[in-house]
Amino acid sequence: MEKKTYSNEEIEKNWVVRFDELKHNAIPLMFIDSIIPGHQRLNYAIIGDTASENDTYSPAITEPHNFQLGMVKAPPGNGPAYHTHEYIESFFVLTGKWRFYWGHENDPEKVEGETIIGQWDLISLPPGLFRGFENASDEDAWLFSILEPHKVFSGRDPIWSPQIVKHAAEHGFHSDENGKMIKPENFSELEKQMAEKLRVGVK
Repeated sequence: MEKKTYSNEEIEKNWVVRFDELKHNAIPLMFIDSIIPGHQRLNYAIIGDTASENDTYSPAITEPHNFQLGMVKAPPGNGPAYHTHEYIESFFVLTGKWRFYWGHENDPEKVEGETIIGQWDLISLPPGLFRGFENASDEDAWLFSILEPHKVFSGRDPIWSPQIVKHAAEHGFHSDENGKMIKPENFSELEKQMAEKLRVGVK
């Protein structure tokens, strides 16, 4: 491998992510479920697309990596709706407590197991297993996510429970066969409203 040299300025500009800057660049409507009450949260793309259905945003570090990193901040009782991926998805709790629940069927009424994990705990979820999770704390909480590399917008991802797809559609949110969000005409307005509700600046 050819050795490449980097200046201090290049490292700072392209390879360092500072939380004080990142926290102002949240994605309030990253997925079609993000509009549904009980699933509203802020997503942060650090490395890779982190399964986003919204193609508007770039990760904090754009250099290609063989993994993908993101973060989630959610109010109490909120978190991603029932879904699955065709790759491993792992979560490390930064603050608060989180309830994870899962099952082999795509029906969120047929959950087969659940657990609550706290700060510094990690859960790794296998491909094909449906899962949902929510902030089980009484204040906003943070998760750190690690995903296996995967192709972007080459198929539906996440793969949602049909109930979630129907519920999102009631709010005007859909995704196409490539997994890209079909945004309602008032998307920008809804995004600003969600950002304000969750108290964050939006690009």
